[in-house]
Amino acid sequence: MLKPLLKSSRYLVLLAVLGGLASATALFVYGLIDTVAVISRALANGDVSTKTSKAIMLYFIEIFDLFLLGTVMLIMALSLYELFIDADVKVASGLHIQTFDDLKANLVSVVIAVMAVTFLGQIISWDGETQLLGIGVAAALVIAALNFYLWIVKGSKK
Repeated sequence: MLKPLLKSSRYLVLLAVLGGLASATALFVYGLIDTVAVISRALANGDVSTKTSKAIMLYFIEIFDLFLLGTVMLIMALSLYELFIDADVKVASGLHIQTFDDLKANLVSVVIAVMAVTFLGQIISWDGETQLLGIGVAAALVIAALNFYLWIVKGSKK
């Protein structure tokens, strides 16, 4: 009696999949709208200077961060679907998920990329007063720890 219920409970993951897809869609659409707005403002402004170009670079890095977060949501939605619902779903070869550890490793890899892009945004927007060394060291330590985790996970599969 309980076995069929437990077996079908895997479909509860569809809620997370749908939420992930909705989140990814919202982030991609918002990023696209923001991209068009930044380009429109830049063309309408007509101010061509180093200061303006740095500001535009920062806007685009922040927009790319939105796209990366959208990608994280999409990858997680696809991965959860593949892991719990249909292992035969077509995904990019690097995103193929066989275990929950694969899912965590994909998430960690994307988090590392998001952290790197975020720190790059901090560098570009640097006002000369903010202590980037502390932020950089903290980011580097987290990235190193996450890479160590990935190395451990990959090493345990051999």
